[in-house]
Amino acid sequence: MCSDNTIALAGSSAISTSDKRTYTVLDIAAILQISRSKAYELCREGQFKSIKVGRSVRASRLSFDEWLDKQ
Repeated sequence: MCSDNTIALAGSSAISTSDKRTYTVLDIAAILQISRSKAYELCREGQFKSIKVGRSVRASRLSFDEWLDKQ
């Protein structure tokens, strides 16, 4: 993790989270500093709004940020 508004994923450059409307599971894992499987579990449990796009899962940034603020 780089700063409050950027995420650095392995093998890629920093991504501004404020420009995204959705987060990937890898984004969530990086933000929360948890494993990818735990991030998938949070999505499956419905902790925040998420959808499946093909084989990928995307979580609503707004829903995720609201959930995180409540923790």
